[in-house]
Amino acid sequence: METETRVLNVLDNRLQDSVDEASQSRPGMILPVSAVIPTLNRADALRRTLESLTRQGILPAELVIIDGSNGDNTRTVVEEWSVSVGPKCRVVWQRAKQLGAAVQRNQGVAAATQPFVWFFDDDILFEPECVERLWRAIEDDQAIGGVNAMITNQQYSRPGRVSRTLFRILDGKNLDSYAGKCIGPALNLLPEDAPNLASVVPVDWLNATCTLYRRAALPSPPFESHFTGYSMMEDLALSLRVGQRSKLANARTARIYHDSQPAEYKSDESMLAEMELVNRHYVMTRILGGTKAIDYFKLALLELFGVTTPLISPSAWSRLPAIVVGKVRGAIRILGGSRDEGTFIEESSLPTTPTAISTNSPSSGLR
Repeated sequence: METETRVLNVLDNRLQDSVDEASQSRPGMILPVSAVIPTLNRADALRRTLESLTRQGILPAELVIIDGSNGDNTRTVVEEWSVSVGPKCRVVWQRAKQLGAAVQRNQGVAAATQPFVWFFDDDILFEPECVERLWRAIEDDQAIGGVNAMITNQQYSRPGRVSRTLFRILDGKNLDSYAGKCIGPALNLLPEDAPNLASVVPVDWLNATCTLYRRAALPSPPFESHFTGYSMMEDLALSLRVGQRSKLANARTARIYHDSQPAEYKSDESMLAEMELVNRHYVMTRILGGTKAIDYFKLALLELFGVTTPLISPSAWSRLPAIVVGKVRGAIRILGGSRDEGTFIEESSLPTTPTAISTNSPSSGLR
C-alpha cells in the first residue's frame, strides 16, 4: 500500500506542476462531450479521478455518473465536484437501475445529450494535456469513430518466442508487432507506446478505460445485453462494431494512469475463467463471424495456452482447479447453445426510476 500511495503522489505532483501551463493554453475550454462513468462503492477513487479531470483545464460539457453504490458517499463526491466546477459542466447523477459495467454505461448514454460520448473508469488519473490530445485526435480526423488514451501502466509488451508463434498461428500472419490488434478468436492486444510511433496510431479495438466516441458512430444501445456484471470484453465488442464503419485509433500521447481498485469479483478465479471463455466465444462468433472448425481450433489453442503458461510459477498451481472448473462451465454453456449464456455476477434490482441530480446552473448549483 505504501508503494502504491507513493506512485499516486508522484503522478499527482506531475499533474499539478503542469496544470498551470496546460490551463493557460486553453483556459476554461468546454468540449461538446458527455462523459459517462459507471461506479460502484469507489467514492475515494472517483474523487481522485474527478480532481484529476479538473486539473486538465478542459472539461466536458456534461458529466453523467451512474451510481450503483451503497449509501450516499459517491453522490456526495459528485455534488462537491459539481460545486467546485460551477455551471461550466452539466452534472447528472443517477442511481443505477441494474449493476454492471455495460448496463450502467448504457444507462449513462441514454441520459447523455452531447454529440460525443466519453467513457472512462472511476479509477483513472489524467496526465498533463491528456484530454486536449484525446479531443484533437478525434476532431482532426472525421473518419475516426473512436479514440482511446494510452494507459501508462498497462501496455503492450513484445511477445517472447512461444507467444509470437501462437500469435502467428492465430492471426495467420507474421507481423513485426501485434500491438493494438484483435487477432484470431478475438484475442485483443493492448496498444504500444514507442517514441518512433505517431501520436495517433490506428488500432483494431478500443478499451473503455478512457475512450472517446462520436455518438453517431455508436450502436443503440452501445453495449449488448449479453454482457452482464463485470462485463468482460464488452468494450472489445463495442469497438469492433464501431470499427466496421469507422476508423479506430489510440492517442498515444494522451496518457492516463489506471489506479485499478480491488473488487470481490476479481478474486473469483472460476467466474472470471468462465466469463473469459463465454464472452470471447460470443465476440468470435457473433461479431467476427468465426464459426468454422478452424476458428474453434484456434479458440481451444488460445484457452489451453492461457491455462498452462502461468503454471511455470508454483503459486499458479493453487488457482488451477478453480480455473479449470470455470472453463468447463463455460464450455458447457457454449455447447448448450444458450443465447443468454448466464449472468456471472448477480445483478441487483434497483428502482426503475432513477434519481437524477439536475443540471448545474449559476443560480441553482447541483440540485
